[in-house]
Amino acid sequence: MVDAGIRVNGRDLPLGDTPVHTTALQWLRGQGLTGCKEGCGEGECGACSVLVARAGVDTPTEWVAINACLLPAAGLDGQEIVTAEGLGDPGRLHPVQHEMAVRGGSQCGYCTPGFVCSMAAEFYRPGRAAGTPDAEHGPNGFDLHALSGNLCRCTGYRPIRDAAYALGPVPDGDPLAARQEASAPPSRPTRVRHGDGAFTRPATLTDALALLRDHPEATVVAGATDWGVEVNLRGARAALAVAIDRLPELRGLTVGPGHVEIGAALTLTEIERRLAGRVPLLAQMFPQFASRLIRNSATIGGNLGTGSPIGDCAPALLALDAVVLLAGADGERGVALSDYFTGYRRSVRQPGELIRAVRIPQPPAGLTAFHKIAKRRFDDISSVAVGFALDVVDGTVVRARIGLGGVAATPVRARATEDALEGEPWSAATVDAAAQVLRGEGTPLDDHRASAAYRAAMLEQSLRKLYAENGDAS
Repeated sequence: MVDAGIRVNGRDLPLGDTPVHTTALQWLRGQGLTGCKEGCGEGECGACSVLVARAGVDTPTEWVAINACLLPAAGLDGQEIVTAEGLGDPGRLHPVQHEMAVRGGSQCGYCTPGFVCSMAAEFYRPGRAAGTPDAEHGPNGFDLHALSGNLCRCTGYRPIRDAAYALGPVPDGDPLAARQEASAPPSRPTRVRHGDGAFTRPATLTDALALLRDHPEATVVAGATDWGVEVNLRGARAALAVAIDRLPELRGLTVGPGHVEIGAALTLTEIERRLAGRVPLLAQMFPQFASRLIRNSATIGGNLGTGSPIGDCAPALLALDAVVLLAGADGERGVALSDYFTGYRRSVRQPGELIRAVRIPQPPAGLTAFHKIAKRRFDDISSVAVGFALDVVDGTVVRARIGLGGVAATPVRARATEDALEGEPWSAATVDAAAQVLRGEGTPLDDHRASAAYRAAMLEQSLRKLYAENGDAS
């Protein structure tokens, strides 16, 4: 096994004696690359964003922006990243840096390097120039959602938006654009030790499962968007961290006539782009899931594996009748997602098992919708999340599946409401009666995000909204 290290701004830097819990942000700052900042430590402000070279969907390599404050530095072993310092310098500004400067997109400058990295990822996105100008895509095809995970505390967003919309095509000979035509750095087995802790990246799923069988107490790490918060804000430490995000057996995506199977280690961004709308309910959910920065790291398996009652994937997948495929050293089993959760952050997954994939039956329901109620339109935690999947034939609801998040200790199916809809006409009277049933589903709590009464009211109104927007479905 080669010595652990990361290629940063074209230079190979050894990881050295790095504690397992050291984040990429902390490690980069220790290398003198202080453009990368910590603002929140939980992936909400984007001051820490950097570019990482990953296998692309449309090109061999793509530059993807991620939160360096969440990912352990050891998780980037053998990988290639670019920070704001690597994009340009005062004598040779990168086009993104130039536009931010001349259009007044920076005042105190604390958030600027993070904005620049997120903006650069969109600058190099294949197909950007072919984007359609609209409220969210400028005349140059720039998708403003690329900046949804970056917060500015003093400049205001108009000049930052102006800088994004002023970007022209990628110039000929641009080295980072040329880099996208070559293969991304391959994954390699990693073993980093420090004191009583160790970080390891197995080469295969078989190796990973054997390791987890022998060390069931190990912390499994994929995108680290959940564990990174625990490390930064709650002081979590792992005696053994096992990285599974690049296991090829967990990164497949197949679309067949009977089902869609999504590898557990695919990021939400990868799933969104590779599905390209073929599962409409997921296509509605993805843009409302956190920010682009988070979706670039967060995995579908991780979102289910944490067992959080407020994860946005679960309500949508419950409505889709998804099945979780659990792999262990002794074999694989499938569990309906509706039977997967057993309590707050608990599930039927046994020590030593991993979520290998999620399987979604096809074809999808004819009427689907994802409603997320939160304090902000984007980049926020759900107070209530509802996934709807209904089949309406000749004016009658022949099948209904409704998944709920944020209203109980686990994500749940709204079975009583499903029963109230199935076999009934798709009408205002049916919806009024079923909405009253939906209001009482789950066991909502009062907390800092919403009161129990508010959550109940939002459940009721969610079904009314579905009918108001789709009353003519048949």
